[in-house]
Amino acid sequence: MATAHATQTATWHLDPAHSSVEFSVKHMMMTTVRGRFKQLSATLTADEEHPEGCCVEVTLEVASLDTGVADRDAHLRSADFFDAERYPQITFKSKRLDGKFATAGDRFRMLGDLTIGDTTMEMTLDCEFAGRGQDPWGKQRAGFTARGEIDRREWGLKWNQVIETGGVLVANKVRIEAEVQFVEQAG
Repeated sequence: MATAHATQTATWHLDPAHSSVEFSVKHMMMTTVRGRFKQLSATLTADEEHPEGCCVEVTLEVASLDTGVADRDAHLRSADFFDAERYPQITFKSKRLDGKFATAGDRFRMLGDLTIGDTTMEMTLDCEFAGRGQDPWGKQRAGFTARGEIDRREWGLKWNQVIETGGVLVANKVRIEAEVQFVEQAG
């Protein structure tokens, strides 16, 4: 006799106080400029019996980007780059996971759709499961790291200036790094 299997899907919300999404890009081909998004949200939905089918949805508020230099931040929010007035959010939605993700230290790849402005394209993040545990208030938490790289021009971020030495002011390769912690929501 067959037994019906009821899946138990859990929902986890990002803890923004213990998470960060940062980017870095070369300036004048010689130094790295780093920035982060101070306002972000994310939801992870997963069935523990079948974690490969999990879904992660992330939203970054463009107005919250911070590189530590107000003039640069204003330029990045302008129509030259993110055009925050027209496109206030950057989103990522996972489509597939490949690899191991059951034990702390396991590495996997996450394929998903990244939307910047009016352009949505696939990108892959190299991820690591950092672990899971109960916090002092009785809630389950899980941590992950993610790293990826994009060519900003593919998402319409093409502004640049040629410099006297023959290079460009802003490199096209952008590195993305995330350290995130999720809290399981009561069912």
